[in-house]
Amino acid sequence: MKQLVLVLGAVALLAACSSGPEGKAWYEQGDANYDALKAAHDACAAKGGTYQVKSGGDPTHLGDYECVGATK
Repeated sequence: MKQLVLVLGAVALLAACSSGPEGKAWYEQGDANYDALKAAHDACAAKGGTYQVKSGGDPTHLGDYECVGATK
């Protein structure tokens, strides 16, 4: 019984960790390399915002960034 609870808990934990924003897995967003960050930053700046890491986000994952203060 104890093993069943542990296995079900592990499966539930893995299912919860598998998706990020919009139901996509974190790795589908891509790596936060220079070119990707520059393109996203420029697009955000064109809208009047600043591109930054979300609170508690991982700076190596592009999906953990957001455009803050965009008005357009």
